[in-house]
Amino acid sequence: MTTPQFLVFAILATTMGLFLWGRLRHDIVALIALLACVMAGLVPAAEAFAGFGHPAVITVACVLVLSQGLQNTGAVDWLARAALPREAGRLVSMSALMGLGAVLSGFMNNVGAMALLMPVAVQLSGRLNLTAGQVLMPLAFGTILGGMTTLIGTPPNLIVSGFRAEAGLGHFAMFDFAPVGVAVAVAGVAFVALVGWRLVPARQASGTDGFETGSYLTEVRVPEDSKAVGMTLRSFEREIEDSESQIVGLVRNEVRMTAPHGGRRIRADDILVLEADVETLAKALSVFAIKLEEQQSSSDSDNENTATAVKQASEDEDIVKRDEDIVLRELAVLPGSSIVGRSARDMHLRTRYGLNLLAVSRAGHPPKARLRTLALKSGDLLLMQGPAEVMAEFINETGCVPLGERELRIPDKRMALLAGAIMLGAVGIATLGLLPAAAAFMLGVIASMLLRTVPPRQVYTAIDWPVIVLLAALIPVASAMQVTGAADVLARFLVDTIAQGNAIAALAVVLVTTMLLSDVMNNAATAAVMCPIAIGIAIALGVNPDSFLMAVAIGASCAFLTPIGHQNNTLILGPGGFGFSDYWKLGLPLEMLVVAVSMPLLLIVWPL
Repeated sequence: MTTPQFLVFAILATTMGLFLWGRLRHDIVALIALLACVMAGLVPAAEAFAGFGHPAVITVACVLVLSQGLQNTGAVDWLARAALPREAGRLVSMSALMGLGAVLSGFMNNVGAMALLMPVAVQLSGRLNLTAGQVLMPLAFGTILGGMTTLIGTPPNLIVSGFRAEAGLGHFAMFDFAPVGVAVAVAGVAFVALVGWRLVPARQASGTDGFETGSYLTEVRVPEDSKAVGMTLRSFEREIEDSESQIVGLVRNEVRMTAPHGGRRIRADDILVLEADVETLAKALSVFAIKLEEQQSSSDSDNENTATAVKQASEDEDIVKRDEDIVLRELAVLPGSSIVGRSARDMHLRTRYGLNLLAVSRAGHPPKARLRTLALKSGDLLLMQGPAEVMAEFINETGCVPLGERELRIPDKRMALLAGAIMLGAVGIATLGLLPAAAAFMLGVIASMLLRTVPPRQVYTAIDWPVIVLLAALIPVASAMQVTGAADVLARFLVDTIAQGNAIAALAVVLVTTMLLSDVMNNAATAAVMCPIAIGIAIALGVNPDSFLMAVAIGASCAFLTPIGHQNNTLILGPGGFGFSDYWKLGLPLEMLVVAVSMPLLLIVWPL
């Protein structure tokens, strides 16, 4: 073993130990490892931070932004209803989500499939009374499993096919990976959906601590094309029961009915008064594609109101700038506030400030008046929407107390379709090879900003920067492992020591070794390192190289022990609140299952 190889192993072992220790944040540990490699001369100083421009890092950052667009527009609400059973239990729901992820990953970039379904998984976790991580990790593993089923499902498969062609055996066909890959994927999904998810630690994502503010009363208008038209109020409530919302009033022809009879049928342009928690209000809105009455009224306001609102701004540029920075805030009305006893109409809330009062939460008896004419009281909680700068001015002027900014996704069908089209377009461009994945997803980010599915101010906040630093810092470390030959030394040592000339044992060692390497270095790099070793072993033993190449393909796609083995594992690190050592608790049994299922199939489908 050479000195550089010894140093790489020492740094890698120390890094793994620090990750498992858990006292230092994972991105700090990764930077320490990178600087150690630089000081040891294993990574050229000029290339130390090249990882920040690596396509994998750019791809991860971009898909996080595109995922934010799907959340903002409510696209995930429609996707979740279309793809997942609404009232199913944990087994059926988890199986459906993982199955959908696996199928998508077989025919598109599995990072894109993961990004598309991440918001759905977070929503599903709430319905199943699980933490976000307990659904995100099964989904990540499901999308990784699905990638091994086709030639284009994951980069390692393409690399394996390329090495086969270089060896004079020709390329693998599109579905040559399916006989083994599909069986492994089905077994893996079934295992995780049945029992595996219970092994995922129940962590809370950082920054998710919130506050309870009770239920809000808000008004929604039923459009003519809504499927709610003609339904009874009782049926309507049954459809939205998952959102924990209820109808407490009905406004028809400007006449308000309190506690309307459940058998009354809904008509077009009826205004329903809903009582809902702010976090679940979006679910109630998305079921029937209905809009908040105050928001809709604002968008339909006449030119006179618009002109009046414009006059309140000092410059036209201010208006444009503010329109791009729309926020949703909860405000508490203090006893000495200037708005006590006044309504939104009295204050000319829209024309003077350009703000919308979307909902009111009041302790005790629910308000009887319409939102726009409701006289506010001290202690009321207001859910308000408008430009961030104007909101700050309103708070300072009225003496209200801001409780926090909310991430309420008010469904917008047109914007949801745009967000979905942008995501699918980026995935399609990457899958067809028209642009590299990083460039395709970056194009999607630019389109999202231009079309406002992701406001420019949210682009940087949507990115989990510690995860980006982690990935960018470890890419040069993995490269050093490959360049110094340390990965080759490790692989050959395991094969020569354990296999000892037995072809089946050698096949198992290639599979397991590839898995282990894939857990600590990029899966494409792992496939590139292991393919020549696998072909050499097969030739030395006089057996079929295809068996060993397929073992490399399976192993390179099974990085379940660490957050750095696959981009999908990295994507869930922050949202799931995971630590470095949380992955192996489900990943180790899953990898053992993969070995148990794939070994017999490799010998049957690709006999030695």
